[in-house]
Amino acid sequence: MAGIDPSLPFLPVRIAVLTVSDTRTLAEDRSGDVLVERLTAAGHVLADRAIVPDDADRIADHLRAWIADAGVDAVITTGGTGVTGRDVTPEAMDRVVEKHIPGFGELFRWLSYQTIGTSTIQSRATAGVADGTYLFALPGSTGACKDAWDGILATQLDSRHRPCNFVELMPRLREHLAAPATGGTTGGAG
Repeated sequence: MAGIDPSLPFLPVRIAVLTVSDTRTLAEDRSGDVLVERLTAAGHVLADRAIVPDDADRIADHLRAWIADAGVDAVITTGGTGVTGRDVTPEAMDRVVEKHIPGFGELFRWLSYQTIGTSTIQSRATAGVADGTYLFALPGSTGACKDAWDGILATQLDSRHRPCNFVELMPRLREHLAAPATGGTTGGAG
């Protein structure tokens, strides 16, 4: 049965929050505030927070910097996941993601459908992994941030969640980057 196993230790995740907006400032960033409030209330660490404009190059550059930062385990972006010309967060993520997590967007839209009906089809929420860092792209509304955190991220970023969670996979996310193992002897057939 799915749920939190209280006998297991809680392992805090270091999470950076990136708001994608041409108009918001930190003082007006309610969606970013929702994410920060929820992640810190859950016991996680806010690793960093920033706002960048709807520009794929700048978003990708910011993601790359956090991916390279050993102090960041996960990045949550909010904004830029719609279908208008300025919505480029998924495209920016495609530039850095090594492995996509398609189930995240699918589950997000299913949860969102419960609240906003068919309007959820306009969301291109997505997730992936890059160099051992989880990346989650959410729409810019506070409701979407609440749906994603409460319905997915709160449990998947909790090391005690069973039957499985993203945290327990973190030590293995960079396996493909390890040096290949050598086995046996090498050499030609004499």
